[in-house]
Amino acid sequence: YTEAFPLARRYREQPVLAVWEGSGNVIALDVLRAMATTPVAIEAFLAEIDLARGHDDLLDTYLNSVRDLIASAEPRTARMTVEAMALALQASILVRYAPLAVADGFIQSRLGSRSLVYGALPTGVDLDAIVARA
Repeated sequence: YTEAFPLARRYREQPVLAVWEGSGNVIALDVLRAMATTPVAIEAFLAEIDLARGHDDLLDTYLNSVRDLIASAEPRTARMTVEAMALALQASILVRYAPLAVADGFIQSRLGSRSLVYGALPTGVDLDAIVARA
């Protein structure tokens, strides 16, 4: 029955993806290399995430820490830097385009007190509004 769905192909291709795309560390190092060779890309990235400033103190603090990570980026911290950049971009987009409850839920659960358990959200997240939107 799974052959009727695109997921079957994805499962078959999964072992090859690491060869096609490289390991997570290789990709993170590629990002650092792009940052070093194309500084205008970092300027554009920082301008993009800065569009969300002023929405939330936690987000503003996180955006400052991302700037610091980028400024001091080195190979041994590449994965952490790229992860922080991805979270900052997600938060920035959500703040600007998603309902407030969704953006706040993301900020509190991903940028604040994070849990390694999927679905564990901190107190104060407006679950009713998030579920109603779904």
